[in-house]
Amino acid sequence: MNLPYPPLVFHPVYSQLDLPVRHRFPIEKYQGIHDALVACGVPPGHFTTPEALTAADLTAIYQQDYVSALCGGTLDHQAMRRIGFPWSEQLIRRSLTAVSGTCLTAALAQEHGLALNLTGGYHHAFADFGSGFCLFNDLYLAAKRVQVRDDCDTVMIIDLDVHQGDGTAKLAEHDDSVFTVSVHGEKNFPHRKQTSDIDIGLAKGTGDDEYLTTLDETLHLAFRQCSPDFIIYDAGVDVHINDDLGHLHITTPGVLARDKMVLDMCKQKGLPVACVIGGGYQRDIAALVDVHLQLFRAAGVIR
Repeated sequence: MNLPYPPLVFHPVYSQLDLPVRHRFPIEKYQGIHDALVACGVPPGHFTTPEALTAADLTAIYQQDYVSALCGGTLDHQAMRRIGFPWSEQLIRRSLTAVSGTCLTAALAQEHGLALNLTGGYHHAFADFGSGFCLFNDLYLAAKRVQVRDDCDTVMIIDLDVHQGDGTAKLAEHDDSVFTVSVHGEKNFPHRKQTSDIDIGLAKGTGDDEYLTTLDETLHLAFRQCSPDFIIYDAGVDVHINDDLGHLHITTPGVLARDKMVLDMCKQKGLPVACVIGGGYQRDIAALVDVHLQLFRAAGVIR
């Protein structure tokens, strides 16, 4: 089936979460990205809506006691504080739907070659605890799900969020079938880094030229070391110069060039790609949405 756009995955619950006033997490951005895409001409009916996963879907990969306590609202205060959200039934519903969205995006990418989730990138979640606004690691779960198919043995996760994908790295630590690549700010959260297959830590203030040169070298190195059947791409925009938590100096054109570099290289190699939007923490939601839209420009969804 030929589609005018690559499949896009979205659910309104992505942005439906009541948070304390001035909470750091920009929950409104997901609906904002959806609305901006529609304003740019994407038909509202083009979006595919995921259904929430169940706790049982998660315990196939993640620690059962953690999943049960978190979903049931009995996780202790310190563990919830590490996650960074107050517990609520809506938080769990939103998280289970968002993770499902990434798994659905991966399945659609296997069918169409490219698909994008309007959330995702919860890479700080480990098997037995959550951290940094991440409850369940959607990237690793999606990787394991696509490997059910006979034509997908090895998945490469390319994580370009400004924060190292520590949870993903730990989950894949002894899994040779998932190859992890993280290009991130070295002096940034998490303070205790895990070991990805390739880790590139960038200095504060790194600009477009150095960033793009480093990324090009990193991608070529990754593909020399690994011959994946499938790519999961975390296109976090907290690398942006105006991001409140990023500390890098990547411009909006630099973000677009980055996303095009990743997608073009994967296309040249004939690899299906599932994209998630990752982090981004400008308080100006309209400005933040515009930076996230660069991924959709690079993917040919909008001009």
